[in-house]
Amino acid sequence: MDYKSKLQNKNIDELFNSILQLDNIEECYRFFEDLCTVVEIKSMAQRLQVAKLLQQGKTYNEIEEKTGASTATISRINRFLNYGSEGYDIVLKRLKIKEKEIEK
Repeated sequence: MDYKSKLQNKNIDELFNSILQLDNIEECYRFFEDLCTVVEIKSMAQRLQVAKLLQQGKTYNEIEEKTGASTATISRINRFLNYGSEGYDIVLKRLKIKEKEIEK
């Protein structure tokens, strides 16, 4: 692992390793519904959609209208996309590849 997170510790490593053990969407729903509140899950899903729309070049107003996210949230995610750890980029790139494979 070349990337060294400022957050990294044994407990977070165990959490992330637990997530990597999940095999499918149903298992993700089961785990995350036990781990997080409904609001936390919806917030994470909203953030991912905001990141996706920002990468597509949508305006803050379009994103706010489509997702209900505040401009502060959109701005924060935009900052992460530009100056963050590239986590959104990794996931969104892989999701695009998967979508293209499904379309074939």
